[in-house]
Amino acid sequence: MGDVVAGLLTGLSLIVAIGAQNAFVLRQGLRRSHVGLVVAVCALSDVVLIVAGVAGIGVVVDRAPWAVEVIRWLGVAFLTAYGVMSLLRARRPQALAAGEAAVEQRAGVVAKAVALTWLNPHVYLDTVLLLGSIAGTHGTPGRWWFALGACVASIAWFSGLAYGARLAAPRLADPRAWQVLDVLIGIVMLAIAVRLALPTAG
Repeated sequence: MGDVVAGLLTGLSLIVAIGAQNAFVLRQGLRRSHVGLVVAVCALSDVVLIVAGVAGIGVVVDRAPWAVEVIRWLGVAFLTAYGVMSLLRARRPQALAAGEAAVEQRAGVVAKAVALTWLNPHVYLDTVLLLGSIAGTHGTPGRWWFALGACVASIAWFSGLAYGARLAAPRLADPRAWQVLDVLIGIVMLAIAVRLALPTAG
């Protein structure tokens, strides 16, 4: 259960941020346009990437243990930078406005969701490399429970963001709400970086 919770919190920390993908999901939710389709594409893509990352890191652990140390410290550096940037971004909060364009066709919505997920270089660093490397620190059985938690986080976030968009619209229009969110993300990221940097017992 601890591994699942760790995966859940880490997954949420990486995915809950103002970005192109989340902005698109939010806008579709506010417009109530192909909401289920958008959630399915984004969430299932994340699940595939998470599983691929955890499985790949497992192979690296078995064949090249030294590479794990390299990945671990790259993860520490990235998490630290990510956390600091989140805290700095909180100093200049911005509201996330919903789009006002007309409802798109199904094919166009799918194409946008796929592009915002698979053509984003950060998704490979965050979801495949970073989540995979953190999962590797939880051991052979534990890393898959960690992956499960991360997958649940992705599915829950995209579903909540899309279907809860109209209820959250007044709050999301307030830059202060995103400021608090960025502060929380920054703190969690730095905490994970410290945990990853410290030598693991056993």
